[in-house]
Amino acid sequence: MTTVDYLYCSRTGERYPAGHIHNLSRDGWPLLVHYDLAQLRAGWNRDWISTGPRSMWRYAPVLPVSDPANIVSLGEGWTPLIRTTRLGAKLGCSDLWVKDEGINPTGSFKARGLSCALSMCKELGIRKIAIPSAGNAASASAAYAAAAGIECHIFMPRDVPQSNFIECQTAGAHVTLVDGLISDCARIVGERKAQEGWFEVTTLKEPYRIEGKKTMGYELAEQMQWKLPDVILYPTGGGVGLIGMWKAFDEMEELGWIDSRRPKMISVQASGCAPIVRAFEQGAERSEFWQNAATVSSGLRVPKPLGDFLILDSVRKSQGTALAITDEDSLAWGVELASLEGLFIAPEGAACVAAVHHLLASGFLRPDERIVIYNTGAGVKYLAAYSTLYPR
Repeated sequence: MTTVDYLYCSRTGERYPAGHIHNLSRDGWPLLVHYDLAQLRAGWNRDWISTGPRSMWRYAPVLPVSDPANIVSLGEGWTPLIRTTRLGAKLGCSDLWVKDEGINPTGSFKARGLSCALSMCKELGIRKIAIPSAGNAASASAAYAAAAGIECHIFMPRDVPQSNFIECQTAGAHVTLVDGLISDCARIVGERKAQEGWFEVTTLKEPYRIEGKKTMGYELAEQMQWKLPDVILYPTGGGVGLIGMWKAFDEMEELGWIDSRRPKMISVQASGCAPIVRAFEQGAERSEFWQNAATVSSGLRVPKPLGDFLILDSVRKSQGTALAITDEDSLAWGVELASLEGLFIAPEGAACVAAVHHLLASGFLRPDERIVIYNTGAGVKYLAAYSTLYPR
């Protein structure tokens, strides 16, 4: 089913064998999956994809699962790409689209990554997992672990959205609320995992969540008849979706499915937690820990992304940019989108709408460019944030 060749260190290129349990490289860097794309190109045509399932598993040959019996799926992927004409007119652009990941199982794009990761846990015989999460990854981990019959331990900041907490509890996960940020949750997982026998599925500390998330790139290309847009705006916390799509574009070019042109990749963060924006503006290769991180966009409250160098590399290579948006601006544009197009999206996605507004005003974006906004979650998961606009 798969054409996995080997795994490799994203920093040094050192290779690791497929079919074994891995977290980080021996030097502490994320591992990525390499496929035999030359072999695949000879035997897989992009026109055949339409006969596959209406989920991310239509791209199974470029996903790491060897035995289809190990796939843990709740129908994730194949989310709608919606042209938002009225919003575009309001903003002053003619070709604006929203890729709505909020309709995924568990209400966010995290379903893609955790479907792939839990499928590989099942394939590799892993029986216990642990994950730190700012919210939506916890919900997805709990759901997919339940579907896989795998024990799940979740560590979340105490102030995560109530919807995420309830989702994890109802799915039977072992939930610990932590006084602190996702970085504090990650520290606890790291300290206890060996003693407890947990496999850590922290962002980029295992190789397979990125593989599920990269399908957003394959899907976008397919939905746009294999011609990528001019611009992609992506809300960036851990940044795996952005990194994954960049990986997908390289794979598709090697397969002969797209040409060498790439969208400008725009990393959007919250003004209360913007380590990537700061590093981009400083010309730095790595980010620095963001002190006292605070934002209503819980998925953007990641003080120090492990894959920061990969995010920054993708943004710079694509001639993109990075910018921070206030919570007030995000919520206001979330309401604007809902009132104009009927799409109730997460504040993270709404931050990207605000970013389009600012980048058109500054001249960085042209009004005639084809622009795609990624909304990473459903607005109904953020009622506490939006309710501040509508006191009762």
